[in-house]
Amino acid sequence: MGVVIELSYFLTAILFILGLKRMSHPTTARSGIWWAGGGMVLATVVSFMHPEIAGNQLLMVVAILIGGGIAWYTGKRVAMTDMPQMIAIYNGMGGGAAGAIAAVELVKLSSAAAVVAEAAEPAVHHSTFVVFLAVLGAMIGTVSFSGSCVAYAKLQGLMKKVIRFPNQQKVNMAVFALMVLFGLLIIFSSHPQIGVILLFFLLALAFGAMMAVPIGGADMPVVISLFNAFTGLAVAFEGFVLQNSALIIAGTVVGAAGTLLTQLMAKAMNRPISNVLFSGFGDTGGGPAEEVTGSMKAMEPMDAAVMMSYASKVVIVPGYGLAVAQAQHKIWEMTELLEERGVEVKFAIHPVAGRMPGHMNVLLAEAGVPYDKIYDLEEINSDFANTDVALVIGANDVVNPSAKSDKSSPIYGMPILDVDEAKNVLVIKRGQGTGFSGIENKLFFLENTSMVYGDGQKVAAELIQHIKTL
Repeated sequence: MGVVIELSYFLTAILFILGLKRMSHPTTARSGIWWAGGGMVLATVVSFMHPEIAGNQLLMVVAILIGGGIAWYTGKRVAMTDMPQMIAIYNGMGGGAAGAIAAVELVKLSSAAAVVAEAAEPAVHHSTFVVFLAVLGAMIGTVSFSGSCVAYAKLQGLMKKVIRFPNQQKVNMAVFALMVLFGLLIIFSSHPQIGVILLFFLLALAFGAMMAVPIGGADMPVVISLFNAFTGLAVAFEGFVLQNSALIIAGTVVGAAGTLLTQLMAKAMNRPISNVLFSGFGDTGGGPAEEVTGSMKAMEPMDAAVMMSYASKVVIVPGYGLAVAQAQHKIWEMTELLEERGVEVKFAIHPVAGRMPGHMNVLLAEAGVPYDKIYDLEEINSDFANTDVALVIGANDVVNPSAKSDKSSPIYGMPILDVDEAKNVLVIKRGQGTGFSGIENKLFFLENTSMVYGDGQKVAAELIQHIKTL
């Protein structure tokens, strides 16, 4: 039976890797999900045969029904605008599960030590290295759990976007040092006390939350992918503790993918990983941003439709506002009308647009936008100087020219989409407020920029009607 289980876990690993590979390209992503999902089903079914869970099959079935039912219900009902926070909380649940596994193993170790002390009975033996992995997995998984919960609360609007206080980084480092200290006490103690284990987990929960509370604006995609990497590493470490190869491989794959994605996001923000990991969360730059002068110029949808209809080249830049308005289908309908008139239309995606990595790509794919019309920052930036109209829908920080010119701006140095270089810029926006990060956008005040105020979907519908009449 052991051979069958291990072979099944090996096949599971192959399905996970192939699935992840296929998820790396939009045209094969859907089948990649099925491949990886098949691997998960196989691993779950085979786990029922594992000798160490004998007698607990009913509990497993109940847990699967409860968890699967919640996932199915929320997955069917969640709006695309709420997808980032759902991913954040689900990722946190994975980290919390890894932390819970570690907690059970550490409590068993403590209980076994107590049995030895009182009754001189044999205890379950754990090497120092195994305990070290259990503690490390517990720390990383618990930090991911509480940090992801804070990320969820921020994205859901349940928590203030940015929370800062004096000496915040020093306090964070003090909590981290205490967490490590209690972790070392558990590792090198032959009789770890329940109180020490409890304090260790409480400190890990606090540190994860304190990492996330100062985060705001464009840092959010980086944070989500970072906690995703944490969860994968935690699962891999607990796989070593349980000697479960499926957990080891799945956790390693998720951890590696999350780490690579975090590096890509940090590069897109022009920030080193060390800055993101240790001191970059919520930094506000070198001082207050320079005051933006001028005024916003409003334009009616009819005039905007005329401008785009008689343009040679239009580049559309989607942002989170597109998701909020659920305007992706209308924008694609408008694109088809423009193309019928001979207008060349492209879509420009910034790596951290939206609230999670790939957020805009998912929205456009849902609307049926062909992949060959979607360009990333490096591919499209050189085109803006030759673009007649750049249409910005709900994007803010990723098109803010202050990132290139204002050294006091919090986003200074971040690569942006150079929409300000287009001959004309149209911005669809509900009002004159700032974006998620609270930074005023210099783009909105430029001479070549006009504001088309209103809900993204309604404005897009008006543009469609006006284009049809031209």
